[in-house]
Amino acid sequence: MGVKVSVIVNVHNPGERADACFRSVLEQSMPADEYEVIFVDDGSTDGIAERLDTIAAVRRNVRVLHLPQTGSPMRGRNVGMAAARGDYLFLMDHGDRLEPDALPRMYERAVETDADVLVGRLVRDSGPPMTAFTQNRARADLLRDRLLNLLTPHKLYRRAFLEEHELGFAVPGGQVAEQAFAVRVYLRAKVIAVLAEHVCCHLGDREETEEEPRALVAELRTLLDEVDAYVGEGRQRDRMYGYWFRSTVLRPLLTSRFTGSSVDRGAHFRMIQELVLDRFPERLDRYLPVQLRAVACLVRAGRLDQLVLLANSSRRAGLRADLTEVRWDAHVLVLGLSVEVMDGDGQPTRFRADDDRLFWQPPRSVEAKLLPESVTDVTSAVERARIEVYVRHAETGVIHHLPLAYHVERVPDSRRQARVQIVGEARVDVTAAAHGEPLMPGHWEVHVRMFGGVHQARSRVRRPEGPLECLGVLAQRPRMRLVVPCWTDAGELGLAVEPRSFSESIALVSPGVTIRRQENHLYIVLPVPYVPPSGGPALELVLRSTARRSREVCAPALVEPGVPGKIAGQLVAKVPVTRMMPGPDSLSSGAWQTSLRTSEEEIGLRFALHLRRGRVEVRPSAPMVIKRRSPMGRDTLLHRIGRRLPGARHIVRLARAGRHRYLKD
Repeated sequence: MGVKVSVIVNVHNPGERADACFRSVLEQSMPADEYEVIFVDDGSTDGIAERLDTIAAVRRNVRVLHLPQTGSPMRGRNVGMAAARGDYLFLMDHGDRLEPDALPRMYERAVETDADVLVGRLVRDSGPPMTAFTQNRARADLLRDRLLNLLTPHKLYRRAFLEEHELGFAVPGGQVAEQAFAVRVYLRAKVIAVLAEHVCCHLGDREETEEEPRALVAELRTLLDEVDAYVGEGRQRDRMYGYWFRSTVLRPLLTSRFTGSSVDRGAHFRMIQELVLDRFPERLDRYLPVQLRAVACLVRAGRLDQLVLLANSSRRAGLRADLTEVRWDAHVLVLGLSVEVMDGDGQPTRFRADDDRLFWQPPRSVEAKLLPESVTDVTSAVERARIEVYVRHAETGVIHHLPLAYHVERVPDSRRQARVQIVGEARVDVTAAAHGEPLMPGHWEVHVRMFGGVHQARSRVRRPEGPLECLGVLAQRPRMRLVVPCWTDAGELGLAVEPRSFSESIALVSPGVTIRRQENHLYIVLPVPYVPPSGGPALELVLRSTARRSREVCAPALVEPGVPGKIAGQLVAKVPVTRMMPGPDSLSSGAWQTSLRTSEEEIGLRFALHLRRGRVEVRPSAPMVIKRRSPMGRDTLLHRIGRRLPGARHIVRLARAGRHRYLKD
């Protein structure tokens, strides 16, 4: 059987970053005789070349190509593609990593759809989500499916298709030249498929390289010529031009790198002005947010001075997403949201109101007469504004978009000004949010992103003022699992799916603690997301002094059930307090870390108590790192003897593994 897939990995002085990449490509679930791995070493000097040769010597499906250093991955990719024998090629860098089943899934989907190019779901370890992966596409459209947001080389290509059209990377080439390869592929491919339901590749951080402006402009002109050759005049070409107008031409002019480079700033500006006047007519401004429309207007007018003032006066806009309601509808978490754009100073963005029209207000340092109302009018853009809500797995970076209903509201701020809010409701169905499948266990962050002609920004969802809703519910699919809404110390909403233990579920919502002092005792009350029918294991609250002579105070904790699906339960602990001559079981002045202890483990809580002059203060605190107890349990003489018996540990682990989870008690 021939080689189905050739994986080409470009390598240059990766250090330890390459370990995860190497493991991911060498441990694929596809049989080793059905795929090959080609490492292209671009003159590395950190010893990785010898390591690659060692790997190739013991694995028949691995080859290593050594090149003199070029400083660019473009030539290495061309050499790797020329040497590949697979029916399909997949390109990646040494900082990326594949999921174990990525190659068989992508290959099967590519053959099924007869695709020249298949885009498997990509996930960034950080940064915004990729909007092209909302659903599988057997015949993806370049604009409708937002493929222009996927211009990196991480795709599965049919080798015969690349050879037929003699497609390769420009050498040495920068970021725009890399994008040009993707554009040529998109425009020539008969079938482009998207595999969205399974994560295929995790993208690592890419090194930022400062490109020489003249080379960047030349590469962009070449790319636009390629677009002109395959796309006729009209709306489709204009929308494609608008992408690079925003991302490559105008946005860099608002960065500190441009405004701070006074030596070559003038030459850079003149090259950009010539490019804008030659290739980007004013009709393309309709695809720009208002701030970039102002930049385009100043560039065409040749006002570098005003552009620098605009860049220095414009702080990055933010987004505030407030949670107005949180409730459970069976196993569906309903989130009421209020979203508003904030200025760089943290204040809501205000627009000049003129009857039913809204106008953006430029910074005072910019000459307003240079910006006509056709540039600052944002009325239609505000009406078209939209938001999306998604959950992101904190460990893997996997993202799933949520169903959402919303509308835009204009809020009068004064007679001549108004604010704009988007009010909506998102629904998190934990049994089907992952493309019809249940959410995987772990912590999920809740994010909001807004798009519009005014601004584009994203934010975490903030908790409402007042008491926290910490009720957890049981999801019935694929098995009974606890799902708990929780908040970070910064007040950002998250969703914990299947906490590992009863104690951990309480620790997740422990910022919702309340303290009441009565005579010489403290009553510490913690919310409990879910109380099993058995009441859960016996718990005790542990408080440890942070003073030099540390003390430990323990108090039994009583768990009171709430109303399943409606009201959370609570945990109550009664702790003695004294100001004079503290006893071994009472608190005294100072700071106290908190944790919950069971017979098997101890979990740190996310708050600390500070006692001073009879007053008690609750402060956020990172959970203490507490070693889990031995599988043998308590550390008595009998247990120490038991641990030395052959097979005792194994028997204890098997016995505990057979117990039901606390949800099923």
